[in-house]
Amino acid sequence: MTLNLSKYKDNLLFVPLGGSGEIGMNVNLYHFDGKWLMVDCGSGFAEDHLPGVDMVVADISFIEKYKDDLLGIVLTHAHEDHLGGIQYLWNELQCPIYATKFTKCFLKSKLTEYSLPNLEIIEMNTSKEFKIGPFDIETIGLTHSAPEMQALVIKTDAGNVVHTGDWKFDPKPLVGEASDQKALKRIGDEGVLALVCDSTNVFNEGVSGSEGDVRESLMNIIADCPKMVVVTTFASNLARLESIIKAGEKTGRKVCLAGRSLHRMFSAARECGYLKGINPIIDEKAIGKYKRENLLVIATGCQGEPLAAMSKMINGIHNSVSLAPDDTVIFSSKIIPGNDKRIFKMFNSLAKKKIEVITEKDHFVHVSGHPAIEELKEMYKLVRPQICIPVHGEAIHIHEQAKLAKSCGIKQAIEVENGSMVLLSKSKSEIIDTVENGYLAVDGNYLLPEDASIFRVRRRMREAGIVVVSMILDSKLHLASLPIINTPGLFDEYDDADMIKDFAKELSDEYHAMRSKSKGDLPDDKIRSFTKKIIKRIIKNEVNKIPLISVNITKIV
Repeated sequence: MTLNLSKYKDNLLFVPLGGSGEIGMNVNLYHFDGKWLMVDCGSGFAEDHLPGVDMVVADISFIEKYKDDLLGIVLTHAHEDHLGGIQYLWNELQCPIYATKFTKCFLKSKLTEYSLPNLEIIEMNTSKEFKIGPFDIETIGLTHSAPEMQALVIKTDAGNVVHTGDWKFDPKPLVGEASDQKALKRIGDEGVLALVCDSTNVFNEGVSGSEGDVRESLMNIIADCPKMVVVTTFASNLARLESIIKAGEKTGRKVCLAGRSLHRMFSAARECGYLKGINPIIDEKAIGKYKRENLLVIATGCQGEPLAAMSKMINGIHNSVSLAPDDTVIFSSKIIPGNDKRIFKMFNSLAKKKIEVITEKDHFVHVSGHPAIEELKEMYKLVRPQICIPVHGEAIHIHEQAKLAKSCGIKQAIEVENGSMVLLSKSKSEIIDTVENGYLAVDGNYLLPEDASIFRVRRRMREAGIVVVSMILDSKLHLASLPIINTPGLFDEYDDADMIKDFAKELSDEYHAMRSKSKGDLPDDKIRSFTKKIIKRIIKNEVNKIPLISVNITKIV
């Protein structure tokens, strides 16, 4: 659709393109005075309906149409679900990026692998307001598992919006500063039209908990482990990374990092003055020099990502780290909805190898970086918005926070989904339209729409297998030998060899019968069509499946 923006030129609009319908992939747009501002540009995990894909990003086709009026992307913090889409989408937008010193440093290290020569990252001065076109922006430091998390106060003539990003209230954070509740109250006193707020833990009673308590618990758990310990967590959780390193040092273990993104985060943190006073990290290639009981490995892959270090260790293909019975693997993270199956597959694989598995379900090894119910209530009291717009959650999270906000006296709560266009007004705020939205799959070096035909083919291959038929024909188009039939994902080439030979014989007989009845030459497409028909019938009768069928024809002259 092409939006008639002149109709809304003087209006304040909010449009989420990602993160309102899933946890992750946060992309949010604000419009005022004919100009647009993007807040965050994240990535998300792919679900099972996209075989062969690890990551997805938001379909930004809508804002591409108005990129000349897109003034910039402001990043709230250095987590993949808030900046992981930049390397894939920035070329379509070509606008400045605003970030704190740490987020800028981390992003620059990520982007060295990509060709984005004209990308400009402007370091935000968080001690004073700055202006981007018609938007006056004030940042407010909030506690999160990444340092320098900044809520944004977006000020316009139509009203002020507080965009929280990810946050929690932790009075004693181990990395970064405590949330600036005084600034939140001051902004509330000035008047807030809308609070656009994190919904991740809206079902959690009480408060989110302190990272300091997790650090102490990790120390106690690791001290009792008999052999090598591997802790897997999000690479971008700098607070947890420091806690694990400190726990390793306290328990007398040498610490190494396994996973490129961990090294990137560690380097960015040291460059910006974080992770001070810790012992040197050993190179993972050198772990063979130490006894297993003296080692602590921090690994990427807590969500079961197949190419991450943890999966490689479990599958025995990691270049440096091998697991052994009596080792311990600690999953110091939350299971993100949608990743359950592959994570539990990892648990089972480890258990079969006699490796101890520790998770947040049975031990205190994780606290969230997102607000629980009592923290949300406190945020409402401080900011006192006219409207609450829950984001950063699935539909059920957004609905629940809308109910909570209303129960706390907020006059209006608007339940958005990706693509909702919200008119924000002191007189009347409502969803007025829906814009183009969706997911793009990161498939190797390509971005593909989630409904691309290749994914339908892959799903069919996964569910019903594939049959590859190779036929050698002589100059008269008679079979020179029995067809060769391969059935990857359908039958076993050894256990089912006799059955596959029977299929080849049946196909051969059918082909000879058809060939004897034909008059003149047979075109290749007719031979392929006939062969697929016969194979489809054979397989359907045998296993009641209709696989993908490929027919290769070689002619002997």
